[in-house]
Amino acid sequence: MTAQALTGFLTNKRVVVLGGSAGIGLATAQAAAAEGAEVLLVSSNQARIDTALQTLPASAQGHALDLTDEAQLQGFFAQCGDFDHLIFTAGDALLLAELATTELAAVRRAFELRYFGALAAVKYAQPLLRPGGSVVLTTGIASRRPSKGWAVGASICGAMDALTRALAVELAPIRVNAVSPGIVKTDLWASLPESERAAMYTHFAQQLPVGRVGEATDIAQTYLYLLRQPFGTGQIIVVDGGGVLV
Repeated sequence: MTAQALTGFLTNKRVVVLGGSAGIGLATAQAAAAEGAEVLLVSSNQARIDTALQTLPASAQGHALDLTDEAQLQGFFAQCGDFDHLIFTAGDALLLAELATTELAAVRRAFELRYFGALAAVKYAQPLLRPGGSVVLTTGIASRRPSKGWAVGASICGAMDALTRALAVELAPIRVNAVSPGIVKTDLWASLPESERAAMYTHFAQQLPVGRVGEATDIAQTYLYLLRQPFGTGQIIVVDGGGVLV
């Protein structure tokens, strides 16, 4: 493979990143832009979008909308124009609790963004995807190795795994894949006190074969691989530092 094939492979391509104003989404948007893409960020927080856009080329755009609102998603894609790749990284705070203390209403809310938001996004985005285009969703290793208190999180990840495979069949020849991260330093854990968060990172770093927890930039490279790889579809790529092995 030539060096040219590995540099600027997204030149003249449009990439829509849902949940792209922070964490893994922003790191992926930055990596895509570095490969020449015109990036469209979508998130619920206009202030974070504005901050994120300062780290991207002038060609990048940002749009604030509620990704759990089907009408807003439909309206966004109605005026978006055609594009090449859809990346869904949006996520809110994880619902971690034992089933006995979990309200079913909270479980339904937990599915609204991570599952139904992704489903609606693909529904309205897929007619706009150009030939050779793709969709990359986000799941997690909880579906493969859940811990106590992860019944809801594991269920969402399992649903995303199945959705990825089903959409790869239904939307062919559009490629549909997913990234399955392990423990990563992002705002996902911001609700924890700093000392508790640091202790958690240290604990997992000692457990993982790679000796550290993930960074958003580590995971971003996997999304870009799935954009570049023209022969893979229906695949769920685990990037977890070996977490499912230990």
